[in-house]
Amino acid sequence: MDLVKGPVLVTGGTGFIGSHTVVELLNAGKQVVVIDDLSNSTIDVLASIEEITGSKPPLEIGDIRDRAFVDSVLAQYQPSAAIHFAAKKAVGESVEQPTMYLNINIGGTATLLDALHHAGVRDIVFSSSCSVHGETTHSPLNEDSPTQPANPYAFTKRTGEKMLSQLVEADESWSAISLRYFNPIGAHPSGKLGESGLGRPRNIMPWLLDVAAGRKQSLEVFGDDWPTPDGTCIRDYLHVVDVARVHVRALEHFKTGQAEVFNIGTGVGTSVLELLNTMEEASGREIPYEISARRSGDVSALVADAQRVATQWGWVPEFSVFQMCADAWRFDQKK
Repeated sequence: MDLVKGPVLVTGGTGFIGSHTVVELLNAGKQVVVIDDLSNSTIDVLASIEEITGSKPPLEIGDIRDRAFVDSVLAQYQPSAAIHFAAKKAVGESVEQPTMYLNINIGGTATLLDALHHAGVRDIVFSSSCSVHGETTHSPLNEDSPTQPANPYAFTKRTGEKMLSQLVEADESWSAISLRYFNPIGAHPSGKLGESGLGRPRNIMPWLLDVAAGRKQSLEVFGDDWPTPDGTCIRDYLHVVDVARVHVRALEHFKTGQAEVFNIGTGVGTSVLELLNTMEEASGREIPYEISARRSGDVSALVADAQRVATQWGWVPEFSVFQMCADAWRFDQKK
């Protein structure tokens, strides 16, 4: 059932996951307004969204920590719900600059929530992360698995979840859904939208693309002595379009007076070497790699148990790992 009749406010809506979510919202017939400070994206994303959907959503450029700015956007567009992506997201950077992450990710979320509250907006979807589970040997991970954030970025995401729980506890007119996704990769199948590369965190997909395209000589693989079938780390990768679509689905499942959490993944693990081999197949390029020592804080396997979202919402991912690689490669070659 469609519970959201008015516009949807999307913070961070020109970023990687945010922009794909805007596409899916528009495809679903939703009105959308985007807030972004363009610190990790460019305004060109709007043109790509328009090419794909035929619609160009309004973009209000500003900082979610700026209360007057947020208030003005809410007054002008009067959204019915919010999807909150706007945040810093690089784990390594968060270790080096923890106060910036606390300021933007926690301070920005607090400002947004207070502004929404005073504007009468009570429904929010929060972009969380599997990183809230920390350095765990427990896998697959469900919503009730222990949360032990191991870095400032993860701490800010877990804090955001707790803020929503406390908000709902204080005011039962609120509805909140936190989505903890595992490893979003890929790009829009059209090749017109993908990861910008601006200030990108050092995750594996940009490195694979750089090597496949000849921009780097080889991929550094951190350890081949993990307790996995091929000795390399296993992660649960999912297509960014699948991630985007689950946000649209979330709008149909707000429950007044509840703050819910869902782990979002495929439930299938893929090793570093398996992903590398799949990218070789998708790109038709050889990807040399070098084995180096394990990284501190890495764990052998992180895979989602996403039964809750499948059972309650009927959501299951549609894209294969090959499609993730093929779409990422297509976008990379069109850039």
